[in-house]
Amino acid sequence: MHDWNLGATGLRGWIRCDKLVTSDAREITITQVKKGSPAEGVFAVGDVIQGVSGKPFSHDPRTEMGHALTLAESEAGQGNLTLTRWRADSSAEVVLKLPVLGTYSPTAPYDCPKSKRILEQGCRDLARRMADSTYAERHDPIPRSLNALALLASGDSSYLPLIKKETEWAANFKTDGMATWYYGYVMMFLAEYKIVTGDDSVMPGLSRLALEAAHGQSAVGSWGHGFAKRDGRLGGYGMMNSPGVPLTISLVMARVAGVQEPALDLAIERSAKLLRFYTGKGAIPYGDHHPWIENHEDNGKCGMAAVLFNLLGESKEAEFFSRMSVASHGPERDCGHTGNFFNILWAMPGVSQSGPQATGAWMTEFGSWYFDLARSADGIFPHQGPPEPEQDSYAGWDSTGSYLLAYAMPLKKLYLTGRKVAAVPQLDATAAHSLIVDGRGWNNKDRNSYYDSLSDEQLLERLGNWSPVVRERAAMALGRRKNSPVTPLIEMLDSPRLDARYGACQGLIFLRGRGAPAVDALQKTLGQPDLWLRIKAAEALASIGGPARKSVPQLLELLAQVDAKNDPRGMQQRYFTFALFERDGMLGRSLEDVDRPALYHAVRVGLKNQDGRARGSIGSVYRHLSFEEIKPLLPAIHEAIVQPAPSGEMFADGIRVEGLRLLSQHHIEEGMNALVIYTRDQNPWASEQRTPELMKILLAYGTHAKAVIPELTRIANYFEKEEKDFPRRLMLQKANAVRETIEAIDASQETPKLNRIK
Repeated sequence: MHDWNLGATGLRGWIRCDKLVTSDAREITITQVKKGSPAEGVFAVGDVIQGVSGKPFSHDPRTEMGHALTLAESEAGQGNLTLTRWRADSSAEVVLKLPVLGTYSPTAPYDCPKSKRILEQGCRDLARRMADSTYAERHDPIPRSLNALALLASGDSSYLPLIKKETEWAANFKTDGMATWYYGYVMMFLAEYKIVTGDDSVMPGLSRLALEAAHGQSAVGSWGHGFAKRDGRLGGYGMMNSPGVPLTISLVMARVAGVQEPALDLAIERSAKLLRFYTGKGAIPYGDHHPWIENHEDNGKCGMAAVLFNLLGESKEAEFFSRMSVASHGPERDCGHTGNFFNILWAMPGVSQSGPQATGAWMTEFGSWYFDLARSADGIFPHQGPPEPEQDSYAGWDSTGSYLLAYAMPLKKLYLTGRKVAAVPQLDATAAHSLIVDGRGWNNKDRNSYYDSLSDEQLLERLGNWSPVVRERAAMALGRRKNSPVTPLIEMLDSPRLDARYGACQGLIFLRGRGAPAVDALQKTLGQPDLWLRIKAAEALASIGGPARKSVPQLLELLAQVDAKNDPRGMQQRYFTFALFERDGMLGRSLEDVDRPALYHAVRVGLKNQDGRARGSIGSVYRHLSFEEIKPLLPAIHEAIVQPAPSGEMFADGIRVEGLRLLSQHHIEEGMNALVIYTRDQNPWASEQRTPELMKILLAYGTHAKAVIPELTRIANYFEKEEKDFPRRLMLQKANAVRETIEAIDASQETPKLNRIK
């Protein structure tokens, strides 16, 4: 169903794609010919483009078409785009005449006449469309805000009346849903406008939006699809960094614009503290998850983070995330969760932090052909989307503002386009090219062959790379080999370079049991001062398995340590919990010979971790202890039920249900009331599956459960008649499960002896 804009030709075309690549295709089928465009009268719907410049497509029609467009628009191309057209069983060479815009400079968009022409032409076309009376009703608030920002970034005062009109909409913006997604970009526009023009008329609206966003932040510094509930927890999926990072950027900009409120300062620092953790470890992930190391970018969040930390003046963080942005191009940049809109939007703002040589290298590798393919004959940049068989979430969005902001970087009119001097060291051409190389050798259909073609020595060298993505890919390749060397990895654990020590651990993770000779060195590494190095060493020990079991006492001791100053979110606890208690962890299947007091201490600490998924891992302990052994843990188990984790909401229900099942199994009286309260207050996400399970657990209390029937009746009525934002069919499903349980409790004749928590 997905077709692409084919540059300034006026054509749209369908290209075969498979697993997020178009490299298997060898033709483009025309789906649309725009009236008045260069292609009118030359192409018709149903025609097929078989090649460019007199040659058949040989490796990827989409990229080949993009490069041909870039060449045709140059002085050398003289505006001539030669295409091989197939029609009615015959082929012919046809020429489309395109405007000559020039050649991208080696530092594009800086010192680049072509970029300047595209920006000026694009802003004129955009302003004409924004003046149309139907413009407002045709655009989502995000692209609408970005389009206004693009005109503001141009520095052309003739656009100010249009921009002023947009501020009136933005200052009064309200929404009943997806507020976190919209507020960030609407506030960004208002704040930049106030900073550029000094117009105070937007301040009441900007202050209102900023305070709503700040007060809607979760207790750990995150946002989700919506704002946090009164208890400081998010609903649904929980933390979502795609809206969260732009919200933080907009709060920083609002503060610069003049919104001076303690709530803003607190929200900014909470979010920044959460995001700083990922520096040096990977891309900012979807939510409160592991650092993302499959690609150098994940929905534009590295670009966002580079901008954010530069605004905060934090050089180390801004540098890392900008480097990640530079290394993300080609198939990495081409995809994204539900679409690549944000991956493209935040590319140039992130890359540009590292300077003109970085932007030029990135444009040469990817941006020039991709941007030229996206730009239509009338100056609009329609959202292209990733190579996938179905339309994505942003299909039909106007991406003009997104691209024009990239071309506006040299003007430095906005904070988003470089108004604040970069805190990041500027790359020279050699260093920029090196980062581009680090991003090569991967696509979604072929993730392995490039790294598999490298020698052991080359892979070991890449284990010391600055990039956690390169280290991961090299480690995976070593893991796929039967005779990968272990000794060099052990030696790397003593390297003076921290990246090399990370890489050694990563390599040992994928060697699994073959890494047994490294156990002693890994145990020594557990004592290193760097938090992430200790975590990677623990992961390597868990991956080695049996031969590393002697490290369990040390791991339990470290898990139980609380370091509020250096590890305020308990990341060491979190990852050590995974290493020990996950199903494939060192204690996931057996607690044989484990010192009980040490175990109890670690479990009590782990059950207080901020992350619901980390707490969930401890459920394996419940299943491996007898009732007498579990007794000392009952207070902590009960507390973990009634006091849910403040983050990781998507996984936070697991340990609560596991605890309720345990209390029910042993007929612990406190578990009955806790179960009823939890049934009503549980996260609605997947509650239609969870509620029948909870009701089965409750039945184990037999006739004792009759005491909670009145509350169960109220819960059933709530599910059926009052619950908001939940599918009607599933509401009835939950209500029926509760009512069937009430009937079963009424009919029960079993009265087990109840126990109480001491």
